[in-house]
Amino acid sequence: MQTLQHSYQGLSLVLTLNWDRLINLVTLVIALLTGAYVGSLF
Repeated sequence: MQTLQHSYQGLSLVLTLNWDRLINLVTLVIALLTGAYVGSLF
């Protein structure tokens, strides 16, 4: 249980440090998927 809590704190720290990168990555993936979907329509 302590190991799980410790790894969760580590994950929280990583998310705090890389939050802007994560948002950029998610936005990029959404844009690519949207582009692929629109491209498949025409």
